[in-house]
Amino acid sequence: MPLQKLFFPVVDDLIQKVAMSLTGQRVISVDRHMGGGNNRIFRVRTADKHLYALKQYPQRANDSRDRLGAEFAALKFLESCGVGNVPKAIAADPAMGFALYEWIDGIMVSDAAELDIDAALEFIAVLHKYRTASGAGELSLASEACLAPIEIVAQLGRRLARLNEVACSEPRLARFLSDEYAPVAVSVEAWSRRGYELAGWAFEQPIAPEDRCLSPSDFGFHNAIRRADGTLVFVDFEYFGWDDPAKLAADFLLHPGMRLSPPQYERFRAGTLKIYGEKGTFAARLALVYPLYCLRWCMILLNEFLPERWEARRRAGVHVDRDAATAGQMEKARERISIVRQYIVNHAQ
Repeated sequence: MPLQKLFFPVVDDLIQKVAMSLTGQRVISVDRHMGGGNNRIFRVRTADKHLYALKQYPQRANDSRDRLGAEFAALKFLESCGVGNVPKAIAADPAMGFALYEWIDGIMVSDAAELDIDAALEFIAVLHKYRTASGAGELSLASEACLAPIEIVAQLGRRLARLNEVACSEPRLARFLSDEYAPVAVSVEAWSRRGYELAGWAFEQPIAPEDRCLSPSDFGFHNAIRRADGTLVFVDFEYFGWDDPAKLAADFLLHPGMRLSPPQYERFRAGTLKIYGEKGTFAARLALVYPLYCLRWCMILLNEFLPERWEARRRAGVHVDRDAATAGQMEKARERISIVRQYIVNHAQ
């Protein structure tokens, strides 16, 4: 887990007790770490001078996913395969909602270079290599896995329904959903369905198990740490599991937390073709589902309007100006609508 500049010196007795229990050592210090918006992370220093990352997984309203179990199992599996550029999973207390990991010293990846793109490709290539390793078959599907395009459409529908509930009291959101998002969503689904029909594929048919990949799900440089020697360590495997590699590739290319230059974009896209098969169906499937995933990111960005998002941040101790946050995410969502429109124009069937 990453070292950041900001720590909070005071933690409660529960955190101290959990730290001692999971490390099995006398704890010298526990510092609150400025982590993500959904979890609380603490840097633990023990009497034997070891550093650990203690991660708390707060329970979210209407979310039954076992994020702790998924992350811990993923990192244990990767360790068993000899993958070294991820944190080691040390111990866990599922009942309390805590897990202990290796602490990773380094900085966030702010400006990605070509070598970083290659490191990301190398990492997912390693994951693909070990998809037949012992224990891989016991891993679950990735969170919100999309093994058929119909599942992407279903997810879009569920997300839109929830946002429409909130839009009753959010005029900006209501206008965006009705005037900008809805017309594009209808045309994109029709375009993708037509492409599948022309290819002779069923829109509702999941891809075969042999075409699936092991995916971090939330993969990108926003979840990578640069060590002092320049190498990358990939973190955050709460949503790890089996998925369609087209989803992994599209999410990386579209993630709002990264700004890839056109050469970097193409370098990663071309790299995924080599990993997942230049002669198979991967390239064609990626082209046909890409705009659907772009719409999915549009929906994810608008989660900023959901009250449960703010409750999760409150629990994690993160304080953000709501008006500024929703305005910023709305603008990013609007950018993705523009991307989708241009994509359909460029790929007219």
